[in-house]
Amino acid sequence: MPAGVAQKTYILENLGCANCAAKMERKIQALPEVEGATLTYATKKLVVASDHQEHLISKIQEICSSIESEVQVVAMPDDQPIKREKKNPFEENKKDIVLVGAGAILFAAGIIAEKTLPNPMISACIFIIAYLLLGLEIVMKALKNMAGGHLFDENFLMAVATIAAFVIGDFAEAVGVMLFYRIGELFEDIAVEKSRGQIMDAVDMRPEVVNLVVGSEVKEIPSQDARVKDIIMIRPGDRIPLDAKVIEGESRVDTSPVTGEPVPVRVVPGDELISGCINEQGVLKAEVTKPLSESMVTKILDSVENAAASKPKIDRFITRFARVYTPVVVVAAVLTAIIPSIVTGDWNHWIYTAITFLVISCPCALVLSVPLAFFSGIGAGSKRGILFKGGLAMEALKDVKAVIMDKTGTITKGNFAVQKVTATRKLTEKQVLTMAADCELGSTHPIAVSIVQEARRQNLTLTRPKEVEEISGKGIRATFPEGTVLLGNYTLMEMYQVDTTGYEKGGYGSEVLLAVDGVLEGFVIVADEIKTDAAASVSKMKALGIATVMLTGDEKNSAQAVAKETGIDEVYAQLLPQEKLEHLKNVRKNHGAVMFVGDGINDAPVLAGADVGAAMGSGADAAIEAADVVFMNSSVEAIPQSIAIAKKTGSIAIQNVVFALLIKAIVMILGFLGFANMWLAVFADTGVAMLCVLNSIRAMHVKTK
Repeated sequence: MPAGVAQKTYILENLGCANCAAKMERKIQALPEVEGATLTYATKKLVVASDHQEHLISKIQEICSSIESEVQVVAMPDDQPIKREKKNPFEENKKDIVLVGAGAILFAAGIIAEKTLPNPMISACIFIIAYLLLGLEIVMKALKNMAGGHLFDENFLMAVATIAAFVIGDFAEAVGVMLFYRIGELFEDIAVEKSRGQIMDAVDMRPEVVNLVVGSEVKEIPSQDARVKDIIMIRPGDRIPLDAKVIEGESRVDTSPVTGEPVPVRVVPGDELISGCINEQGVLKAEVTKPLSESMVTKILDSVENAAASKPKIDRFITRFARVYTPVVVVAAVLTAIIPSIVTGDWNHWIYTAITFLVISCPCALVLSVPLAFFSGIGAGSKRGILFKGGLAMEALKDVKAVIMDKTGTITKGNFAVQKVTATRKLTEKQVLTMAADCELGSTHPIAVSIVQEARRQNLTLTRPKEVEEISGKGIRATFPEGTVLLGNYTLMEMYQVDTTGYEKGGYGSEVLLAVDGVLEGFVIVADEIKTDAAASVSKMKALGIATVMLTGDEKNSAQAVAKETGIDEVYAQLLPQEKLEHLKNVRKNHGAVMFVGDGINDAPVLAGADVGAAMGSGADAAIEAADVVFMNSSVEAIPQSIAIAKKTGSIAIQNVVFALLIKAIVMILGFLGFANMWLAVFADTGVAMLCVLNSIRAMHVKTK
C-alpha cells in the first residue's frame, strides 16, 4: 500500500468465489481515486488506500454486486477492531441445501419416468422443473453479469453448457450436471467456510467481554470499552483479555497460545500480562496497560490478516494465468464444436464435447488453491508464536540455503550470569566472589552487575572499598583494609606484573581475574547464557540442508566458544553493523538465499538486506518492524519450525496448482477423445476446488518437531 495515503477496511459479506474476488480487486484498483486496494479472499477483507474514502463505498458496492450479486460491502469503524460473528456454514447455506435436495428428488423422478413411462413429455417436464429449481438462479446471475460486461464467469459457463445440453435433447444430462455442479459448489462453500473458521479460531483470541472491577463489585463490559488504568479480574481458566499488569494475586500463566512456549510462567504483583495467554491457577486483579485495539491479541490477528493480504508470487501468477486460461479454453470449446462437426457432420457429439470444455474452463479451483494454502500456513505459524508478515516472506523462506544469526539475544539469552567461581590459592570460592562483588558495587557494566547479583543471591555480605580506580578497558584497582585488590582481565594482571602461572584461559564466557596484593587468588567466569534449545535447533537446520552462520559484534574467543557449543558452521566476530551486511552478501554468494535472525536496533539494516529477515520478539521495536518474520517466544527452535512450515505450505500450494491443472487437462483430453462426459467435467471444476481446500488446511497441522 502507498505510504501516507489514508486506508480504510471493508468486509465483503457473502463473498463466495475466489475468482470473483480477484476480478473485484482489479476493478477497485482501477478506480481513479484509489491509490491501492488489496482484497483477501481468505478473510473477506478489503483494504483500500485513498484520500477520498467517503465517496468510495457506493462505487465499491456497485463493482462487487456486478460481479457477485449477493456481496454486501460493510465499512469497518476506524477506532475498533473487526468483530466477526461465528457462523454455522450449514445454517448459512440452508436455502441451497433445500434447493439441491428438491432438485435431486426431481432428477431421480425424471430418470425413473424416462425409463418406465411411455410418454417422454412427462420426464421432460420433470427435468425442466428440476432445472428451474437448480439452475434458474445460475442463469439469472449469468444474464445479469453479461449485462454488466462480465463474460466467462462460472455462472455463464454453466448456463451455456447446460442449456446447450437441452438444445441437443439431453435433458437428463443437463439437469444432472447442474445438480452435480450445485452439490459441488455447496460442499466447496462449506469446506472453505469451515477451514476459514478453523484458521481464524486459532488466531483470533480477542475476548467478547472483560470482568471490570468497580469498587467491591465485578461487572461484565464489552472488551473494546475497557480503558487504560481500568482494573479487571481474571479467574482461573480465563484467557487474559487485555495487556495488563498484575496488582493483586499470584498464579501461573500458560503463554503457549501467544509464544508457543509450553512451560507455564509464574506471575506476581508487578508482572506484565500478555493478552491471549491463559490464567491457570489463582484469581488475578490487573491494571489494563493497553486497550483492545493495541493489545497483543489484536496485534496477532492484524499480523495474520495483513500477512494474508501480502500475496506470494505464485498467487499473483495464478491470478494472471486464470485471466488467460478461461478465454483460451472457451475459444477451444467453440473451435471443437464447429471444426470437427463440419468435417464429420456429427454436430451433437462435438457440441457435447465442447460444452464439457466450457465446464472445465472455470478457473475457481486454480485461483482458490494458492491463497488458502498460504493462509493456513500463516495460521500454523501463529499457533507456535511465529508471525509471518506475508506470503512473500513464506515463499522466500522455503528457499533459504543459509541461516545467519546474531549471538546476543538470538543464540544467547542476552543476560549475563555468573557461570563459575574458581579459587586458586588461600581464599575460598565464596571469598573470591565476595571480594569481586565488593569491587563491582559501583559499576553499571553488565558483567559487574551479574557478579553483584550472584553475591546477593547467595546472601553474601558486601562492603564498599576505601578507594576505587577504574582502569579503562582492563578492570578495577581497589583498596581494602585487607590489601590492594585487582579485578579485571588478563591484560590488567600483566600490567601490574601479577604471577598468573597455572592460569589457563577457558572456553565460553568472560573470565574476571582477582589478585590480592599482587597474588592471583581466583577468577569468576561470567557468560551470556546460551539458550537451552540452541544446539538442538542448529542440528535441525543442518538436517534441512541449511548452512548456519553467526555474525556478532562480540569478541572472537567468546563467539567461537558459542559456535562450538551449539554446532554453528561459520562464525565472524567483532563486526560493526555495516560489516555484518558485507558478510551477509558473501554468505549469499557462497550458499544462496539467506535468512538473518537478530534482535537489536543495529540489526535492522541486515534484516532488511537479507532475503528473509527474522526478529526475536524480545528484541528492539526497530528490528521487529524491519523483519519479515517475528518469533514471539524468542526461541532458536522457532527458526527451523518456521522453515518447515514455509516448505510444507509451499509444497501444498504447488500440489494444489498441479493437481487442478492436471485433472482439467486430463478431462479435456478424455473429452476430446470421447471418453469423458459433463459429469466428469463438473468434478474437474467444483470437485477439484473442494479437494484443494481440504488439502490446504493440512498446512495448519505441520509437524515441526
